[in-house]
Amino acid sequence: MKKLLLTALLCLTAAVNAQDITGDWFGLLSIPGTKLHINLHIKKADKGYTATMDSPDQGANGLPVTTITIENNTLDFSIPAGGISYKGTVEGKSIKGTFTQNGYNIPLDFGREAPKAEAVKRPQEPVKPYPYYEEEVTIKNDKAGLTLAGTLTLPKQGGSNYPAVILITGSGAQNRDEELLDHKPFLVLADYLTRQGIAVLRYDDRGTGKSTGKFANATTQDFATDAEAAFKYLKTRKEINPKKIGLAGHSEGGIVAPIVAVNNPDVDFIVLLAGTAIPGDELMVLQNYMIGKANGMPETELTKLSAINRNIYNLIKEEENIAVLKTRLQAAFNKDLKPILVANGIPEHQVSSYIEMQVSDITSPWYVNFIRYNPAPTLEKVKCPVLAINGSKDVQVSAKANLDAIKRVAEKSGNKKITTVELEGLNHLFQTSTTGAPTEYGEIEETFAPAALKTVGDWIQQQVK
Repeated sequence: MKKLLLTALLCLTAAVNAQDITGDWFGLLSIPGTKLHINLHIKKADKGYTATMDSPDQGANGLPVTTITIENNTLDFSIPAGGISYKGTVEGKSIKGTFTQNGYNIPLDFGREAPKAEAVKRPQEPVKPYPYYEEEVTIKNDKAGLTLAGTLTLPKQGGSNYPAVILITGSGAQNRDEELLDHKPFLVLADYLTRQGIAVLRYDDRGTGKSTGKFANATTQDFATDAEAAFKYLKTRKEINPKKIGLAGHSEGGIVAPIVAVNNPDVDFIVLLAGTAIPGDELMVLQNYMIGKANGMPETELTKLSAINRNIYNLIKEEENIAVLKTRLQAAFNKDLKPILVANGIPEHQVSSYIEMQVSDITSPWYVNFIRYNPAPTLEKVKCPVLAINGSKDVQVSAKANLDAIKRVAEKSGNKKITTVELEGLNHLFQTSTTGAPTEYGEIEETFAPAALKTVGDWIQQQVK
């Protein structure tokens, strides 16, 4: 899930004002799955006004608004670099209007007092004191020259010979709880497993939380060195049985786990939580299609966008020179995507800004590597027991496509210890869902379906007997 992009250029303003709009304004933007506080700070200038915007929930403060005007009590401001615009009517101490980003309109009202968001309900989140031991730990990744910060939970302090599992997060910079939209799936999973007598190690991604290093330019293979460092660390702990240490990776973490297992044959087991065994480009084409369909996009548009995506991913796979790749991608987007967006009423300058951001995103080291990487050959080399589970309503990693691919891997590799399970009604986060669309993630109170927790816990218990 990408956050709203709130970046901007220098301020340029002009206005005629019937009301005093200077000062601080506060709004609450309801986007699919969550709500974001948006603050607007307006100052009088020699000609008109200047303004800055905050999105404190995203850690973005003092973002300069590019243009702002007030005429006939109608306030307009825009941030073209982010594809953002706003138009509202000033009514005394309130502004009622619409926030737009890249053609997507969201109602947004501002007032003079900060609104209070309703407290979200997460009934599965454990409350201290826990009936087990919890310890803050640091893990050295000498290969990458960084230190990972994490949490180790043990069934009892001072115990010994515990089986253990290391939790590996999915794509994007995430903390040790894999926190997303006020959900903490790894906290819930770690709590469940530790109560079952299994030690659990989870850690902040590099460059995230208390971990050092840089996340931005890291690839899946780099994250594998972090997980490997965590594995080697656990083997030094006297409370842990060094022969009973496994890995559980969610989403991209399910690609990382087999890499670590192949490089470290003493990994006892791995769990793929919505992991994948199809090439990155195929996964992304399918993911974009399924998310669009879940969100109600017409089949004709889905077909067009799938064709555009396939062309884009083919360019990434065939062009090695990144500078040339950027030029070719820009041309491809301008030819195939730009006419569609403009025809749907998105201003051309916003389309151009959007395309530039897309080209920048998909030529990052992580994205290029992900599109080019096929996880199947690595999974074929895994010799230890493997549990692969998916939710039937997962639109990010299709249960059918990926579990079928994992079954083919099992047949080809001869590893008879690969188990696949499709859990009915669960989404990519293993929540009980209606459509499986990412827009539901934050709205669902459940963090990790009990059926999924039990499936993982029971299977691990069988492996570590």
